[in-house]
Amino acid sequence: MVAYMNEEALEKTLKTKKAHYWSTSREKLWLKGESSGHVQIVHEVLVDCDEDAVVLKVEQKGGACHTGYYSCFYRKLDSDDLKTIGKKVFEPEKIYGES
Repeated sequence: MVAYMNEEALEKTLKTKKAHYWSTSREKLWLKGESSGHVQIVHEVLVDCDEDAVVLKVEQKGGACHTGYYSCFYRKLDSDDLKTIGKKVFEPEKIYGES
């Protein structure tokens, strides 16, 4: 998945070894999996050459994507055709309620 992380989110992630992010839409800090229980256990944090981006190597518990897939990158663009290639691991309405 791709998510925004501010300084507080990074500090909490490093301290707890669970991925925390900053929600730009809700304007609040959130623990990945706080609603679903599908947390990300952080094993390694990589920093880019400009020190303005990080990659978290995580152990994903359950699905990472709010749509129910293990990964947010569950579709592949082949020519002009979008194909689902990922594995759905949960039904969002059972966790988040009806939308």
